[in-house]
Amino acid sequence: MARAPLHTRRPFLAGVLRQLPLTGVLLVVAVGLLTVASGNWRRGLLVMGLALIAAGVLRMVLPVRRQGFLAVRSTVTDVLLTTGGGVALALVAVAIPPG
Repeated sequence: MARAPLHTRRPFLAGVLRQLPLTGVLLVVAVGLLTVASGNWRRGLLVMGLALIAAGVLRMVLPVRRQGFLAVRSTVTDVLLTTGGGVALALVAVAIPPG
């Protein structure tokens, strides 16, 4: 006998599991912000840029039922905005000369 899907048996748990990709990205962004706050802004911005790039990649490769709030707009728009923002942030962190 087949079991009912998780979203019908335990809807809260299913909702939490669906948000794990976004939670991971937000945790990496938090690490980047803490790094910036500790005085190493270049490394912190690079970490945050890589987190945004990872969000774009996750949006591209995850199935729809696992994307959670990473899926806000169309796939193309989400991927272009998150990866583009991540690349821009990382480039700014690398391009500004130390002073």
